[in-house]
Amino acid sequence: MTREKPKNLWLSRWGFILAATGSAVGLGNIWKFPYITGEYGGGAFVLMYLACILAIGIPVMMTEIAIGRRGRGSPIDAIGRAVRENGSSSLWKGVGGMAMAAGFLILCFYVVVAGWAFAYTVKMLDGSLAASSVDGLAQVFEAHNANPWQLGGWSVLVALLTLWIVAKGVQQGIESAVRWMMPGLAVMLLILVGYAFTSGGFDQGFAFLFSFDTSKLTGEALLAALGHAFFTLSLASGAILTYGSYIPDGQSIARTTFMVAIADTAVALLAGLAIFPIIFANGMDPTAGPGLIFMSLPLAFQQMPFGTVFGTLFFAMVSIAALTSAISMIEATVAYLNEKHGISRLKAAIGAGAVLLVISLLAMFSFNLMAGWTPMGKNFFDWLDYLTSRWMMPLGGIFIVIFAGYALRSEIMRDELDLPPLGYALWLFMVRYVCPVLITMVFLHALGWLGFDPLVRWYWIAGAIGALTVLGEGLRPRVLPALTGRNA
Repeated sequence: MTREKPKNLWLSRWGFILAATGSAVGLGNIWKFPYITGEYGGGAFVLMYLACILAIGIPVMMTEIAIGRRGRGSPIDAIGRAVRENGSSSLWKGVGGMAMAAGFLILCFYVVVAGWAFAYTVKMLDGSLAASSVDGLAQVFEAHNANPWQLGGWSVLVALLTLWIVAKGVQQGIESAVRWMMPGLAVMLLILVGYAFTSGGFDQGFAFLFSFDTSKLTGEALLAALGHAFFTLSLASGAILTYGSYIPDGQSIARTTFMVAIADTAVALLAGLAIFPIIFANGMDPTAGPGLIFMSLPLAFQQMPFGTVFGTLFFAMVSIAALTSAISMIEATVAYLNEKHGISRLKAAIGAGAVLLVISLLAMFSFNLMAGWTPMGKNFFDWLDYLTSRWMMPLGGIFIVIFAGYALRSEIMRDELDLPPLGYALWLFMVRYVCPVLITMVFLHALGWLGFDPLVRWYWIAGAIGALTVLGEGLRPRVLPALTGRNA
């Protein structure tokens, strides 16, 4: 079969690395990862997390990039072309459709969250965040959300900026934007770490993040590490698969994936070094969760020399991180409309944007005009989050590894990954036997259905991987033949 010729390509490998890192780096990196690191044993948790990245994040990301490059298109088109080459059922295209829908729906409520960051950049600059306590800043946050014009205005601004960048194309729009936004984010982050070093709480912040406490490595810590390793790299949302379709042939997928994972982790740890010294220096609670950013930190900045300047810089950095993530979430939909239906990128962006604005406004109204509408205990914003993060993404991750590990012929992925026999066999083993078990654990835990402690009963996990390996290699051996360079 003749491979699909690429319609769009990154100008260089760094284009993809910056775009994929921008997709991965978001609010979760800036507040969640540093917080869970400190909560679950510091340096010990970092090692556990890195093991989870190797076990689940990198194999799945390599898979999505390889399928994207093989199929050269949006998630639906890329998987569809891989299916035709393989002679498999066209039903597999539904996996691409679910990933694309997940990314789009995430963006529908993410623009609201990103709008907070944009609004707080301005509020920090003009003094609107002046308050004497965390409770006072909580009232400022609630008042911001209660005003539909204010909350909606910032959400719409984020949506329009996102659509404007995506409409300009892969090279002139996305790649051009991330080439200055991601280095800018890195510079801002390093400046903030330097500022935190002078805060007087750097030793406490460093100890909170990196003290090696193995006693805190509980089953909950392992589940937190697994969950973050899966969600942080924007897997099963259509973003990486679509971005992967723009990678030129001949570029190493494995090397590129490792670089993105390292950059993502480095940003998360540096964010912790920027945030927690300031929190400790001002005697605040490091376990405040999302409130840490929008309530505790603004108060801390007010109490420090040059706090307004560095507070503004911090929220500008958060805004950039949010915007680069938003771009990746809608690119799959725009690419699908452009490539499959021949609609220009501008018209595709406008069409997708119109739907985005309608749904995102409903998510925004969850905080004000529709605050009383909570079917089954969740408002519209929470339902979007619940459906995407608890159902669509984990199930999409499971289906994509099953597709790559079981449905596709071995030579298809072997050709794309271009790994030596041992490397390919290791990837294949992880995708066929390890990732399905671990992602299923993430899925069950997210729904509250995982009825055991994974560290106490680790043998259940090992047993599941072992049984799947015996069954898989018994019925259709692939890993052992891969070690010798043979197809199976």
